[in-house]
Amino acid sequence: MSVEGQRGGPDPDFPYLSEHDRFSFPDPLTKKGSLIAVGGNLSPGMLLSAYEQGIFPWFSPGDPVIWQSPDPRFVIFPEKLHVSRSMQKLLKCGVYRIAFNLDFPAVIKACSEIERRAQNGTWITSDIIEAYTKLHHLGYAHSAEAYLDGELVGGCYGILMGRAFFGESMFSLKPNASKAAFLTLARYLFENNVTFIDCQIPTKHLASLGGEEISRKDFLRLLKESVFSVLPD
Repeated sequence: MSVEGQRGGPDPDFPYLSEHDRFSFPDPLTKKGSLIAVGGNLSPGMLLSAYEQGIFPWFSPGDPVIWQSPDPRFVIFPEKLHVSRSMQKLLKCGVYRIAFNLDFPAVIKACSEIERRAQNGTWITSDIIEAYTKLHHLGYAHSAEAYLDGELVGGCYGILMGRAFFGESMFSLKPNASKAAFLTLARYLFENNVTFIDCQIPTKHLASLGGEEISRKDFLRLLKESVFSVLPD
């Protein structure tokens, strides 16, 4: 895969990889920046291969698939998860009903439509939605939803592999709805032996929940220890 000659979006001529197939990306430790490769597609095997190697797709509409691995990496560890007093109160009183995997398609669609500061448009294209919904059906992509009076008002989604969870995006239509969904999911994951949540890049929102930067080298070492571990029944 290379930059030259790439058309926009997934390459229709690139082989389709099933969830059982794997692709070897360039080693992120040989790269100075976050860009690892350009091209390929968003088939299940391609995406799962990327996450196993500390890489994820992040590109704008009209661009070819761009594979990234930032240095440093932003993560949340179980012992660093921060729940403010106000959020503890909100979670305890049950303002929002939190559910898991109740409506993954609605969550990822809402994430693609929400307006974000300092962003022009969305990176969650129709190709991304289709690819991650397929991973959801295969049991890898998961969502957490916040409901108010039966209406979906917040949520988040990501990928679970072994003892590693890769957070992708979240949305909120009501105050703190996405935080409520994310914190409930994070607590559940950590209670079930997930070793870290990958937040990819720093944001003030995730920093307030306990996110911190670690080097890409440390992240890849931790990833290797976690992603191929099997969660207990």
